[in-house]
Amino acid sequence: MALLSTTPMLQKAKRDKHGIVAFNVHSFDSIFWVLEAAAEMKSPVILQTTVGTVKSLGADNIVKVAKAASEHYNIPTGLHLDHCTDYEVIKEAIRAGYTSVMIDASMHPFEENVKQTKAVMDLAGSLGVNIEAELGKVGGVEDDIVVAEEDAQKAVPEDCQKFVELTGVPTLAPAIGTAHGIYKGDPDIDFDRIEKIAQVVDVPLVLHGGSAVPDKDVRRCVAEGMAKVNVSTELKNAYSQAIREHFEQEPNSLDPRAYLQKAKDAAKEMAKSKIRMVGSENKIVPAFSE
Repeated sequence: MALLSTTPMLQKAKRDKHGIVAFNVHSFDSIFWVLEAAAEMKSPVILQTTVGTVKSLGADNIVKVAKAASEHYNIPTGLHLDHCTDYEVIKEAIRAGYTSVMIDASMHPFEENVKQTKAVMDLAGSLGVNIEAELGKVGGVEDDIVVAEEDAQKAVPEDCQKFVELTGVPTLAPAIGTAHGIYKGDPDIDFDRIEKIAQVVDVPLVLHGGSAVPDKDVRRCVAEGMAKVNVSTELKNAYSQAIREHFEQEPNSLDPRAYLQKAKDAAKEMAKSKIRMVGSENKIVPAFSE
């Protein structure tokens, strides 16, 4: 199956009241085991890369591998560039074949955020590429974007409505109290704010900072209209922890096939748990290939 625009995928998820997980992948092998997990769960999925991963692996190479994996596992797959502040990198990703990109101008005043988002819409909107933008400021660290806890700002529902009207953006990531990375305490999710935003905008919403948020809270976010749920840190941690445990238990077992298989198995189980969490298991239907 060819890589798909995430716009219809997320619109359908929003209508059907389930989510789709966007898993950050950082290596070519992770593309395959994420799709293998999704295929076993019969779930649509979004592969997601940071700007750093694009610079490390190359946009063209990522697209080629993602296409090959998607065709091999034959499941609905989107490929998304996350948290990009550089217009030239966005152009590079679109030209390579990414089906979704995020322009993150949330650190700028509202008017500049609108301006930069509209520029990306003008570039890619007519191509069927999904565009994601952010309002408010999600705390934590995402690649080279760092937002201190005291600087995090929740999105204002009226601003979200105006932003979508002015830009026509098909996917919106409002800051609602989550943060990138693993939480030091309990996440302060503003469910009332999500509900109010969903009432005034008619586009799928995106939950950033989905790692380590309790399943019940994520399910509530999805029920309120958050169709895309981003997961990165927990996936990386599961993979890395399995390798660490391998060498703690078998320090002389240096065959990469041994420890990488354990890492893959651990990461796959984590991916499957997140797919169950958002309710996308067994959601592959013929409508996705239309």
